[in-house]
Amino acid sequence: MNKTIGILAHVDAGKTTFSEQILYHTKSIKQRGRVDHKDAFLDSHEIERQRGITVFADQAIFSYQNSTYFLIDTPGHVDFSPEMERAIQVMDYAIIIISAVEGIEGHTETVWTLLRKYQVPTFFFINKTDRVGANVESVLEEIKLNLTKDIFLITDSFNEGEMDEEFIEFAAERNEHLLEQYMESGYQKDLWLKTLQEMIHQNQLFLCGSGSALQDIGIDHFLEVFDQLTVTDYVPEAPFSGRVYKIRHDENGTRISFIKALSGSMKVRDEVRYWNGQHEISEKITQIRVYGGNKYKTVDHVNAGELFAVTGLSMTTIGNYIGEKTETVDFEMVPTLRSKVNFEPSVNIKEALRFFKILDAEDPSLNVIWEESLQQIHIHVMGTIQLEVLEQVVLERFQLKVSFEEPEILYKETIDTSAVGYGHFEPLGHYAEVHLKLEPGERNSGITFCNACHADDLTIGNQNVIEQHLFEREHNGLLTGSPLTDVKITLLTGRAHNKHTSGGDFREAAYRALRQGLEKASNILLEPIYQYKIKVDIDQMGRVLADIQTASGKFEPPLTEGNKVILTGTVPVATFMNYSTQLAAFTHGKGTISLRFAGYERCHNKKDVIEKIDYDKNADPAYTSSSIFCSKGQGYSVPWDEAEELMHCL
Repeated sequence: MNKTIGILAHVDAGKTTFSEQILYHTKSIKQRGRVDHKDAFLDSHEIERQRGITVFADQAIFSYQNSTYFLIDTPGHVDFSPEMERAIQVMDYAIIIISAVEGIEGHTETVWTLLRKYQVPTFFFINKTDRVGANVESVLEEIKLNLTKDIFLITDSFNEGEMDEEFIEFAAERNEHLLEQYMESGYQKDLWLKTLQEMIHQNQLFLCGSGSALQDIGIDHFLEVFDQLTVTDYVPEAPFSGRVYKIRHDENGTRISFIKALSGSMKVRDEVRYWNGQHEISEKITQIRVYGGNKYKTVDHVNAGELFAVTGLSMTTIGNYIGEKTETVDFEMVPTLRSKVNFEPSVNIKEALRFFKILDAEDPSLNVIWEESLQQIHIHVMGTIQLEVLEQVVLERFQLKVSFEEPEILYKETIDTSAVGYGHFEPLGHYAEVHLKLEPGERNSGITFCNACHADDLTIGNQNVIEQHLFEREHNGLLTGSPLTDVKITLLTGRAHNKHTSGGDFREAAYRALRQGLEKASNILLEPIYQYKIKVDIDQMGRVLADIQTASGKFEPPLTEGNKVILTGTVPVATFMNYSTQLAAFTHGKGTISLRFAGYERCHNKKDVIEKIDYDKNADPAYTSSSIFCSKGQGYSVPWDEAEELMHCL
């Protein structure tokens, strides 16, 4: 049986040490490494060993009983949470590590939220029970209060499939069939084991172990319980399908696509199909690799449920499904900051851009942007630690010395009134006209498209071309040039010419129609916001609430928990991104904070931001709201507010 398991935690909870113990106990590694000794098997990158944190989601393979396990050790630092989220999507089961001393920390809740989003069955392990101040029962109560009430601590309550009375009652309370069977005929080992496996798989209950990964306490027992209560049901006889969850490039620049096989089997030289968002691609597999840490072995074939990597696929992106056309999932962990890349004058900037495009393929959240008019590269990031690591990565991999400017907030723009935009593009030898209706969309819905154009006005092919152009790039708003979002665009009508309409004409007309519609609508500036959860002593509540108000945040009624208070609400990223440092200072490290990106809302200081960015909508090289018409064999420009009366489709 093939099982993919992920180890997740807040940074420094002992996740990598736990993984090392599992690999050692199953004889996958000969000696246990330690993060503080810089010799952990799964922290195989020099950057990870230097910093003592996991940056990349590395994997290993081990066998236990009758199963083959593919273990993924994920980053615990919030700056690398997109890497963690991408790994979550191929996990069959997850294990959350929580320190018995620190308890639930900010990132622990983020991890739990993501696992619930992707419905990954989850186990817990309360680690560091050997340390002074460790309190397993207290952490268990925290889990019940903040994460789930359906949790049970397995100590001696489950041994070789046998369960004690307390565990039996816990399970029976959550399953009517079990309760009925228990009342009628008592405990039946096989029935309970099978039902528990189903309940765990369906996220109806969560089991928790405890011990010390560093001292090798509780690991054996936890692994035994985990193995008995987890099952997968992959179908090897079905046609091959898989999901790309990671992209890397080797020292020769060869693109390596990491795949989770969801069904069927794959062999070297097989031809596979995948959808790259716009087209179906067909390519041959030239090599199959099975990785353990930074080493790999080549194999001839792989089966359903396995993690592996292939060469030969040149256009894959993270999230691609192989063998079937399936919509990709939107990621939750989205960067809210943007930074400019600085180079030395002697650097060939186009060569540097090629390097950053390689990094962009490996981490799509970077969203590398080339500003042609400014000859600048910009990237999206989660935080300053990520920039420090990127600086090292670029130097080590590409021998390129770069620095990054202080990150700035990523703003977006939308509209709150409807308008119809008209675009006409008719220089000599070209012709296209497009009419678009723009309407406010639901907040955080992005750009949506609707087609109300009749085939008598435009062919279906041309209608599809217009839709493709509208989604081929982000579009700049009028206030700050920030990306446009939360707009419903409806194609009303358009016109082509049998002889003169050629490639790119509809792009020009569509962009002009979009821009002209924005000129007529009421435009709004949006900023990213955090959903926060702060836990402090009651006597510190007043200070925190005052800080939240100063930061233009909102809060729900406080919840008390003994002598502690829990505050929740939303707050702009711009005013709160560094608050965790302040909180740690005045609570002497005892206050906890969880910040989760919660989408975009109206900007709290719109005027200040617009003045600071100082965007000139009339000087944007990528956009214009004017239209081009033709008269006496010569094209001429018509301003947006005069163009409507000249449109051919009205």
